[in-house]
Amino acid sequence: MRFGFLVAVMLLGGFVRLAAAAPDFVLTARAERADALYAENEAVTFVIALTHGGRPVEGAEVDWKISKDGMPPVKSGRAVLKKGEARITGSLAEPGFLQCRAEYAGATESGGKPLVALAGAGISPRKIRPSLPPPDDFDGFWAAQKAALAKVPAKIRLTPVSGQDASLAVFDAQADCVDGVPVSGYLVRPADAKPKSLPAILTVHGAGVGSARIEAAANWARQGVLALDINAHGLPNGQPQAWYDSLREGELKDYRIRGRTARATIYFRGMFLRVLRALDVLAAQPEWDGRTLVIQGSSQGGAQAIAGAALDPRVTFFVAGVPAMCDHSALLAGRAAGWPKMVPADAAGKPHARALEAARYYDMVNFASRIRRPGFFTVGFIDTTCPPTSVYAAFNALHGPGRIFDDLTAGHTNTPEAMKRMRQAIRRHIQDQGKLFYMSK
Repeated sequence: MRFGFLVAVMLLGGFVRLAAAAPDFVLTARAERADALYAENEAVTFVIALTHGGRPVEGAEVDWKISKDGMPPVKSGRAVLKKGEARITGSLAEPGFLQCRAEYAGATESGGKPLVALAGAGISPRKIRPSLPPPDDFDGFWAAQKAALAKVPAKIRLTPVSGQDASLAVFDAQADCVDGVPVSGYLVRPADAKPKSLPAILTVHGAGVGSARIEAAANWARQGVLALDINAHGLPNGQPQAWYDSLREGELKDYRIRGRTARATIYFRGMFLRVLRALDVLAAQPEWDGRTLVIQGSSQGGAQAIAGAALDPRVTFFVAGVPAMCDHSALLAGRAAGWPKMVPADAAGKPHARALEAARYYDMVNFASRIRRPGFFTVGFIDTTCPPTSVYAAFNALHGPGRIFDDLTAGHTNTPEAMKRMRQAIRRHIQDQGKLFYMSK
């Protein structure tokens, strides 16, 4: 794959967005173009600006780097600001992303670190392709995992949870799953729901260790949706936070890379199968309309949403915010892989062979290629945890109709605008399905 990189510095004026701030000082960076989208080999200009007390800082020296979404090659330099600004220009000869990092050492944030600002620009991102094709037996492997799940009776247990909103029926939901680790969550629905009256949604969690969240499900239930929120690890719900913290630092520490050298032992096998069993729980409820079934999650939850949509044909729509686990083999293409960076590399940059092969069975680019249903993604243009190059590699692999929100100034987070758009996408899907009775506008 051909890669071209040209960098120049120009001193010009303009306005600023995207801030990282210390008291009185604000350092910002942004792509000059409003949508931050460019073509291959097109000049990409980043605007770096520094203010102090709201006024441009004249003559300040700012160090900058432009990289291939955090990967080599990296070009760097130092700009002397004129009227508080400098323009840095680069180009990329292939579909991908450029990342600009600016650093000002003349002021510090809390902790004594220099001020830092990031900006990102997409280079024909709709053309980004996966770094490797799916394994030949990808479908066969997951068919075998689903068959193993089918042999485990669900034994769904719903225990009423008291002290909640009287308009809602709230249950602690448990269901048996593979490897003796259950689905564990909170199921919430309108208390007066009639049989076959409700669309359903499963909400899944990002990285970490904790309880399922009643409110996450209740927010949807108040809008006339049968909702289930599950924790990622099949843990008992409602325990003291210290209990979850001890697991995070003990038994579940580094779960993200556990068993990563063999496809059958990777930790996420059980997590993804719990998603499928959670969908069984929703589908077993008499209030489900039998028609509308949505999965929503962000980061690790975005990966679960994609995997669930790929593996369960009952899913009618999925939402993946800044999804993790995209393009594990990206290193082979000189690109940045998404969290959890499952494939380590040696000192020479060569990926671990067994980890690379195993990771392909858990790569969202491969799951996405199996999805025929509609979906919605968000991507942060300055996300260094789930880099935008990796997210677009998965989005572009979709076979169903997909939409993506380019969150230009977002790192690895759900910004208010991204959250609004995800909710709107779900509402629109439910409305299109014709089964929304209580939805607020």
